[in-house]
Amino acid sequence: MPVDLYIGGAEHAVLHLLYARFWHKALYDLGHVSTPEPFKKLFNQGMITADAFQDERGIYIDIRNVEFRDGEPFEVGTDKPLRRSGGKMGKRYKNGLPPEEVGREYGVDTLRLYEMYMGPLEASAPWSMEGIRGMQRFLQRVWRNFVDQDREVKIGQGVEPELEKKMHQTIQKVTDHIEGLRFNTAIASLIELNNELVQLDQVPEQVAKPFLLLLAPLAPHIVEEIWDLGGFGEGIRGESWPVWDEHKVVEDTVILPIQVNGKMR
Repeated sequence: MPVDLYIGGAEHAVLHLLYARFWHKALYDLGHVSTPEPFKKLFNQGMITADAFQDERGIYIDIRNVEFRDGEPFEVGTDKPLRRSGGKMGKRYKNGLPPEEVGREYGVDTLRLYEMYMGPLEASAPWSMEGIRGMQRFLQRVWRNFVDQDREVKIGQGVEPELEKKMHQTIQKVTDHIEGLRFNTAIASLIELNNELVQLDQVPEQVAKPFLLLLAPLAPHIVEEIWDLGGFGEGIRGESWPVWDEHKVVEDTVILPIQVNGKMR
């Protein structure tokens, strides 16, 4: 069977994609594979952009050796002013950090979430360390909502109707958005639900398990640890995806803005 989904940058269309299709078609003509195409669906993701810095010779300076003074870039050690230019992140421009380095400092789950939360998958977006820290704060809040200082999971029973409705609405949104590769809005929905849990002393089990299952594909490591601490089962990977109740996602009341004599009411 062909691969369900190929995600790659448009700039790689004459490299990875072309070679994969060439070899697959050759194997198909030889009768070794049963499908004429190697992939069911192609999706071109956007690029991550970042500022690059050059000295007076035009040589790119590693981002780690750049410091800012009143918003202007200077080379660390030489104090020479640098020229800033925007563009894609890449080794050639020395304007990126290796994922291993970011993972060691902020956690691999944080990096995964940040890259998916940067914006629509097909759009290019600038790299932001503040965005990385924002995702780290979200995961820290998830941990505090579920785990106390003694590493005991704070799980209770019974759920308020409004929270239950919010949970089912979140299941519906995250399911639809992940299937549509809209990871940024799926994460936003989980952030909203997580904010509802901050004020609770214990997370109702009826909400805890679906929440963790929804977060698992996006931040698998922290979810697996919480799942294990909570004793929910041998492993989250064998669990079924949560299903929403159609009757519980419908709003009882809807607020509609109207204008009276030209004023919003």
